[in-house]
Amino acid sequence: MGAIVAIVGRPNVGKSTFFNRLIQRREAIVDATSGVTRDRHYGKSDWNGKEFSLIDTGGYVLGSDDIFEQEIDKQVELAILEADAIIFMVDVETGVTGMDEDVAKLLRRVNKPVFLAVNKVDNAMREEDAVEFYSLGLGDFYTLSSINGSGTGELLDALVEKLPEVENDESELPRFAVVGRPNAGKSSFINALIGEERYIVTDIAGTTRDSIDTKYNRFGFEFNLVDTAGIRRKSKVKEDLEFYSVMRSVRAIEHCDVCLLLFDATRGFDGQVENIFWLAARNNKGIVILVNKWDLVEDKETNTMKQYTQRIKKAIEPFTDVPILFISVLTKQRIYKAIETAVEVYQNRSKKIKTRHFNDVMLPIIENYPPPAYKGKFVKIKFCTQLPTPYPQFAFFCNLPQYVRDPYKRYLENKIREEFDFTGVPMTVFMRKK
Repeated sequence: MGAIVAIVGRPNVGKSTFFNRLIQRREAIVDATSGVTRDRHYGKSDWNGKEFSLIDTGGYVLGSDDIFEQEIDKQVELAILEADAIIFMVDVETGVTGMDEDVAKLLRRVNKPVFLAVNKVDNAMREEDAVEFYSLGLGDFYTLSSINGSGTGELLDALVEKLPEVENDESELPRFAVVGRPNAGKSSFINALIGEERYIVTDIAGTTRDSIDTKYNRFGFEFNLVDTAGIRRKSKVKEDLEFYSVMRSVRAIEHCDVCLLLFDATRGFDGQVENIFWLAARNNKGIVILVNKWDLVEDKETNTMKQYTQRIKKAIEPFTDVPILFISVLTKQRIYKAIETAVEVYQNRSKKIKTRHFNDVMLPIIENYPPPAYKGKFVKIKFCTQLPTPYPQFAFFCNLPQYVRDPYKRYLENKIREEFDFTGVPMTVFMRKK
């Protein structure tokens, strides 16, 4: 299981800038107005060969300081509950504030590694100013500048040393995670499958706080079902549950083999559902999309399944080789089909193709349509093989790998999908030097 690291602290201390530097992508919008980081941000980072997930707890508040005061306790407590390590960021320019002291008070009680990061330290003078942060009672601190990156190396060295070792799951059973926004019907879906009220189902968003595992053994299938708190968009302060639910969902997605992404047909495949889809795809998990409450969709004339499916596929391009099922948890329509499909996707994800067979099929296809010449140079692909990884990755060996562009790699991916059936599974195609 990968470790989760949460970055906490009051607004405007530079958390998002630091987060962006670590995940090397400008994923969070960075802006001087307090609370611009709307969505909880999640990314992957690695340092010294150790991979971890990073959660930027973002601008907690759009309102006044006193609303923030109430919220920050919950935010920090969540990070304390869910993360394996915590980076507490403060700002040398403003010095120690009352809010910093509140956060420190919570963090002093924690038996998880806490790293105090003093940001905006970019000269010797400020190095001296940082000394006042000893008063927070969290021991040594790390001075850094998240804008230019100085000092981040020392912090990360210390951090990865303290992260828990990756455990290998002893159980060999496949793990299927049911993910999606709150109130889409995830718990009801699991109840319907298991045939018992294992979960309390209510209409209040976010009643499923934890992700709970259920061993499932019916109809000749055996696997673990993981129910997660719904991921949903952070907009109002009172929705501070978001933070847990995102963390829990992140954890569930990371530790499963196949994601059953369930959403409410009446609300549509919106941006938030799309984010969850890409989160699963980026983590190379198998994916099955379940359109729930199809029975409630009015105006079936203009909203046929075919049109609805096309709209979803448009949203998830270029990875469109994903099963999409229309179900109704209430009437139990197609819910067993959903599990059968998840099992097929799991089998596709673990599929291994013999190298000789792979070459026999792919080389004639490549010969028929070779990579386009680049600046008069011709690329010759001589050999290809599937790599020994937990999900499908393929290497094609050629004379000039640097000249093979993405569109051709996508062409190869589509051909592999046509010939070998990898429905529901993200794959990677590499070009290697022969």
